[in-house]
Amino acid sequence: MDPVEALNRIAFLLEREQAATPRVKAFRTASATIAALPGPELESRHRAGTLTELPGIGPKTATAVDQALRGATPDYLADLEQRARTPLTEGGQRLRAALLGDCHLHSDWSDGGSPIALMAETARDLGHRWAVLTDHSPRLTVARGLSPDHLREQLRVVARLNADLAPFRLLTGIECDILDDGTLDQEPGLLAQLDIVVASVHSKLRMDAPAMTRRMVAAVTNPRVDILGHCTGRLVTGRGRPESAFDADAVFAACAEHGTAVEINSRPDRLDPPRRLIRKALDAGVVFAIDTDAHAPGQLDWQIYGCARAEECGVPAARVVNTLTADRLLAWSRARR
Repeated sequence: MDPVEALNRIAFLLEREQAATPRVKAFRTASATIAALPGPELESRHRAGTLTELPGIGPKTATAVDQALRGATPDYLADLEQRARTPLTEGGQRLRAALLGDCHLHSDWSDGGSPIALMAETARDLGHRWAVLTDHSPRLTVARGLSPDHLREQLRVVARLNADLAPFRLLTGIECDILDDGTLDQEPGLLAQLDIVVASVHSKLRMDAPAMTRRMVAAVTNPRVDILGHCTGRLVTGRGRPESAFDADAVFAACAEHGTAVEINSRPDRLDPPRRLIRKALDAGVVFAIDTDAHAPGQLDWQIYGCARAEECGVPAARVVNTLTADRLLAWSRARR
């Protein structure tokens, strides 16, 4: 087994099961260190037992490399693969099988932990035909949001990357902050160049309900917005965070009227919106996007969480934009604009 592939697979499976970030980083760092070594040096260090002298290689990662170089599946990896045979959640398989892509993921250009290419390759390897890169907009400095110039540079990177990834397609996008007055945190002309725009509230989540409703309605009726991201802003793990207060009937009616999709966010710490609001949005006639909001490669496998909740609430595949081919998704977005 190739030791770099083994270390990356370990990191993927750790991310998938929500392991602590330092634990995952140890294996990704070790993978990068091993990948940078000339073959003869790796072999000589393996024979001499000096792998741990390299920066970023500890006893556990060295053991995994040693076992891979001996032609065996590392014990650490074998244990993770065994655990991965148990589904992450019950249900959702039928809807997950119908999805062709993911409309919301992040790279290390903003607050993700991995390069664009690795995120795209992982989405492809999970069976997707396309994915949308949606790094954050400028105002979210805590997430290293992209300035207009930085976003333009990213568009050039994605264009070059797509030449190598074909027939898989990485679509251009952004997770754009909805500002206090409902306007968007990016140049309108630049937003118009993107394939998909996800708009989300990240600040003043405790705004009073009438003001928050006006803010969200203004955003979802903007023709440049394709998807309303994690609409309540809640967090359901750790210390948690309550839902934002807003008139869901008014917001979902505006989404239905303007063809804006409501995101079913699959992150286990969000699971947003809650089931009662998924059902309310379904009754309002909206379309949905079932997305991972992944910030690491292993998190791209979390889509099943959103699919399970959508199935439970009776969302049909025909109302989910992730079931569209890339060309049809782009046609849907252009028609809205």
